[in-house]
Amino acid sequence: MNPPPKQLQAIITGASSGIGRATALAFAKSGINLALVSRSEDKLSPVVDAAQAVGVKAQAYPLDLANIALVKEQLNAIAQDLGAVDILVNNAGMGYTNSLTNTSLEEWQKVLDLNLTSVFQCIQGVLPQMRSRATGIIINVASIAAYNAFPDWGVYSVSKAGLVALTKALAVEERSNGIRAVTIAPGAVNTPMWDTDTVQADFNREAMLTPEIVAQSILHIALLPSQAVIETMTIMPSGGAL
Repeated sequence: MNPPPKQLQAIITGASSGIGRATALAFAKSGINLALVSRSEDKLSPVVDAAQAVGVKAQAYPLDLANIALVKEQLNAIAQDLGAVDILVNNAGMGYTNSLTNTSLEEWQKVLDLNLTSVFQCIQGVLPQMRSRATGIIINVASIAAYNAFPDWGVYSVSKAGLVALTKALAVEERSNGIRAVTIAPGAVNTPMWDTDTVQADFNREAMLTPEIVAQSILHIALLPSQAVIETMTIMPSGGAL
C-alpha cells in the first residue's frame, strides 16, 4: 500500500483580501495547510475560519510587512512554527498612482519597501528551512505593469519590474538547492486595491480578472511536480489591458 500523500504547507502574505484571500481558500480546498499573513487580524480571522471549515490547519499571523527591518525575523519565526514550508506566496503589496515628477521620495520609498524589499525579506526568512529540506517553491505576485508602462503608474511599475528581476535571480541561485521561484504577472484584477487612497483610476472593474481566476493559476503553479516549473506566467483579462 502506498503511503498517503504528504500534506503541503504554505505561507501566503496579503491573505486577508483580494488575490491573497482567494489563494488561501483555493489552497485550503486542495488540502494545503496555511499560515496567513496580513496587517489586520480582524480581516484574517474569517479567512482562517473558512479554511479550517474545509478541514485544513490554518493560522493567522498579523504582521505589517511595511516594517521591513522586522520581516525576515518574523517570517523565519513563522517557518519555524510550521515546521516545514513547502510554498511561499508573496502577494502583499500596494497600488500607487502618481506622475513621476509629483512622486515624493517618501512615497517612492514606501512603494518599493512594501512591493519589493519586504518580499526580499520574506524570501530570506524562509530560505534556510527550504534549503535544509532541499525543496520548496516561492511564487511572487507581480503585475503586467512590470512589462508595460502606463501613465501615472511609474513607481508601481518599477517595484513590480524589480520583483520580476528578483525572482529570476532567486531562481538561478536556488535551483541547485531544489527551490523553484516563479513570477505570476496578472493584468488588472478586481480587488480592494482600486478602493485605496493611493490609487486614482477609473477602469471598468467588471472587465477585470477576478481574484479567484488568479488564485487558480497560483494553485496550478504550486502543485506542479518538483521536476517542472512555470518560470513566468502572464494572465490577462480576455479583453486585454485596461
